[in-house]
Amino acid sequence: MTNKPTSGLLIGYARVSTQGQDLAQQRDTLREIGCTRIFEEKISGAKRDRPELGRLLDHLRLGDVVMVTRLDRLARSTADLLHIAERIKDADAGLRSLAEPWADTTTPAGRMVLTVFAGIADFERSLIAERTRAGRIAAKARGVRFGPPPSLLPEQIVHASQLIEVDGKPVAEVARLLGVHRATLYRELEAD
Repeated sequence: MTNKPTSGLLIGYARVSTQGQDLAQQRDTLREIGCTRIFEEKISGAKRDRPELGRLLDHLRLGDVVMVTRLDRLARSTADLLHIAERIKDADAGLRSLAEPWADTTTPAGRMVLTVFAGIADFERSLIAERTRAGRIAAKARGVRFGPPPSLLPEQIVHASQLIEVDGKPVAEVARLLGVHRATLYRELEAD
């Protein structure tokens, strides 16, 4: 957000999750506070593609302020909120939530709160990645195998090995007998 004085517009965004819900209350509240344009959607917040939100973000101009009745109408997660707030900031516009007065990027305090949220979200992603990595290491140590299940059972691999090494059968014929591709049989024999 620049420090230049601007005369931007208040632009509202209203969303409900299902077709059966009504946007009237959000619309009325946004009109009462002076929104000159309101973008409305009846779509789940979990949907990545929200056409009206995209149009709103493309419509923003210097000094505009996006108004929402509650942040959960705008974003489905902290990461999503931060992404949308960044797009709003890139347009030199602001964001305000009526239900969460601390979420006001038109003020230094509001921008600081959003910056703290960004740091917390990054920290949370790091913790999740570390726990996932540690969990995989512990699972591997317990013998858990990742990836798709093996194509052949251990006794089938032993039998295939005997057919090839002792009986002299060609790998292609043994693979056909076991109902697997020749490359699969080679891979399983090498892993054994």
